[in-house]
Amino acid sequence: MALRITVIGTGYLGATHAAAMAELGFEVLGLDVVPEKIEMLSAGRVPMYEPGLEELLHKHVEGLPGSTGRLRFTMDYEEVGAFGDVHFVCTNTPQKHGEYACDMSYVNSAFASLAPHLKSDALVVGKSTVPVGSAARLKQLLADQAPEGVELAWNPEFLREGFAVQDTLHPDRLVAGVESERAEKILREVYATPIAEGAPFVVTDFPTAELVKTAANSFLATKLSFINAMAEVCEAADGDVVKLAEAIGYDERIGAKYLRAGIGFGGGCLPKDIRAFMARAGELGADQALTFLREVDSINMRRRGHMVELAREALGDAGFLGKRVAVLGATFKPDSDDVRDSPALNVAGQIHLQGGQVTVYDPKGMANARRVFPTLGYADSALDAVRGADIVLHLTEWREFRDLDPAELGGVVAQRLILDGRNALDSATWREAGWTFRAMGRPKA
Repeated sequence: MALRITVIGTGYLGATHAAAMAELGFEVLGLDVVPEKIEMLSAGRVPMYEPGLEELLHKHVEGLPGSTGRLRFTMDYEEVGAFGDVHFVCTNTPQKHGEYACDMSYVNSAFASLAPHLKSDALVVGKSTVPVGSAARLKQLLADQAPEGVELAWNPEFLREGFAVQDTLHPDRLVAGVESERAEKILREVYATPIAEGAPFVVTDFPTAELVKTAANSFLATKLSFINAMAEVCEAADGDVVKLAEAIGYDERIGAKYLRAGIGFGGGCLPKDIRAFMARAGELGADQALTFLREVDSINMRRRGHMVELAREALGDAGFLGKRVAVLGATFKPDSDDVRDSPALNVAGQIHLQGGQVTVYDPKGMANARRVFPTLGYADSALDAVRGADIVLHLTEWREFRDLDPAELGGVVAQRLILDGRNALDSATWREAGWTFRAMGRPKA
């Protein structure tokens, strides 16, 4: 009999995983404790913007016209336990308020609520990003509260916002932390399609599986902060960080990806994951191994303030007082509506606090941005955002912004002055249209 799958937690990770499992041919039941989420998902709508996800829901959610009916949602743990053979726990692990450590309360609650209702041969699979050692503790929780025979596996996620559907259906690798051949066999069956396509399937123990995600995110964060540190040196030496990145990127040991200097990384993963990693290393007595991550974090946060300083310098002695500042971008990255720890919004907020009249435009993040920074001004288009602006800041690298017509924008601004905080715009095109163009880590002309 075919495996039946449940997904506990239907946020960004869980909603995507549930829809992707239905696409792979499984009968899927998703659970959340928030009624509004269940209502939205059952209607084929998603509480966040993720390209392709809503279409996938419409294809599979039970009761929608033309759907396969393989996917439905509930708030009932008893129903989930009776339904599922494989239970993926996809709950959030945010950073604790006032601490570096992550908050495990949502994961703990999900396991405790699920355990008493499980069938004796069920496999529970953790996908949440957790501190190393969590799986061992949760295994004991299942041993204490679940029927005998229930097993645990750890299968970390590696999703990129904006590419989550693709990354789930066509992953670049799969990691399975297991303690039995049976658990490995079940996960191989779940992921049979991507494995057949050539996705590497790495089998390991619990601690290594837990460490893979945090190690990967820490490496990416380090690479991003490295090129941003080089941008600081380039500015001091009148060098060009874009050309520097191109040159070192040809070295196959380094690679060109994640070498674009700018205002730094944000979002709900990289910042909190590297901080949680440092906190956990300290608990394990290995804090010295990760002291470099403090500087990685420091460089990243410094970039935001540096962008504010560049903008103030470009405006002259008066600074931001009485100046109209247009900010293109609110989300932490393109193809997302996620404004969590967004460098773009942080810069906009700092300028606003220093007296600037800030107007923000983002293709998908406006509603979330308004909730976080209701005192900022917002526009319905890039053209409206820059109207009358003394300076334009490009802070999220949406394709829409790369395709803007500098001449058209130049006709409505008060001053043709633009700062590219992502090194993604064509400087020659903007300068030919009469703009003063500046970018982080690049010569002024």
